[in-house]
Amino acid sequence: MFHRNIKLVLVVLLFGTAIWQFTESNIGNGIFLILVSLAPLFLYFRNEYILMAFLQLRKQNFEGAKKWLAKIKNPETALVQKQQGYYNYLQGIMVSQTNLVQAEKFFKKAIELGLNMDMDLAVAKLNLAGVALSRRRKLEATNLINEVKKLDKQGMLKDQINMMKEQMKKI
Repeated sequence: MFHRNIKLVLVVLLFGTAIWQFTESNIGNGIFLILVSLAPLFLYFRNEYILMAFLQLRKQNFEGAKKWLAKIKNPETALVQKQQGYYNYLQGIMVSQTNLVQAEKFFKKAIELGLNMDMDLAVAKLNLAGVALSRRRKLEATNLINEVKKLDKQGMLKDQINMMKEQMKKI
């Protein structure tokens, strides 16, 4: 909704107003303003459009997720580095069903920019392994699958990894 710098200015103004309220002996107002200043600070690190896109993806609503991601104009300037990684990760998931070449670019950029959770990184690398398999790059796919095994500590991607290995045997 707001540019990331505007969010920081808003946090500083709210926090400054809270301190002023404390000096005026309005303790309740000061506490309330500190709590209110936490919302834009949270949204600085977690973009609201990316959060809404993840929510739509969780509901299996790809069109809704695309709509939320389309609202982000100039992701290079509007988002911090990790948010750019998740933006590219989500774009890769959306595009992977229609255009593998473009999906590969999005996933590589997401890995390069960084993802917070190991599971997200594992899914991105698993998708890259699938793209590599479809292009008959067996060595690259094998390396990516080995990295996915290391990242998948809970074993949630075990079935997908086994399926990829079976496909590699056919090549």
